[in-house]
Amino acid sequence: MSGPYTLLVGTRNVKKGKEIEQLIAPPWENHPRLTSLVVRTLDAWPDLPDVVEDAPDFAGNARKKASEVAQATGHWTVADDSGLAVDALGGAPGVFSARYAGSHGDDDANNQLVLENTRNVPDEKRGAAFICTLALADPTGKIRLEAAGACRGMLTRELRGPGGFGYDPMFLIPEYHKTFGELPPLVKAQLSHRARAFAQLRVGLDRLLAEGAFD
Repeated sequence: MSGPYTLLVGTRNVKKGKEIEQLIAPPWENHPRLTSLVVRTLDAWPDLPDVVEDAPDFAGNARKKASEVAQATGHWTVADDSGLAVDALGGAPGVFSARYAGSHGDDDANNQLVLENTRNVPDEKRGAAFICTLALADPTGKIRLEAAGACRGMLTRELRGPGGFGYDPMFLIPEYHKTFGELPPLVKAQLSHRARAFAQLRVGLDRLLAEGAFD
């Protein structure tokens, strides 16, 4: 097996980057080829302009980020676009999840706005889903793989737990009676929307490595 090979994750979100790194070659699965990948984030390219996420859906944003970052850096790039879709809000915040309250990446403000906008929603109608789409681009920017995953849950009425990021502290998994902010990272890594999407992507990624696409 050749390698190592650089795989760039198209994000500057440190917590998301660490989570994705684990999901690319998880310790609970045996994928020797995937361990040949050296995962890096956009922190290594501080001068690279942010990709404008103006697609109408998660899949379009994931493709755009993966393709533009791959072309700009010359590296294979995996990008995700993900977010929270609240039933009572008609699927909002959706593609605007990271900037729901106005400023990109302001988790506290985003969480508080969702809580405020669902304050009068009864418990039995507080259903929501985390959605994740993934795209993998080769160094030319061509999309070589796509995957998607979703996880259903319920919204709490207050933030619970210090773990995770984004909307995790308000997203309750009823079977566990805990939010993603309270669950251990290993449990979240088995249940989450991102985990389910990467479970699909790993199959194709392993195949590309076996075929020598990264050589």
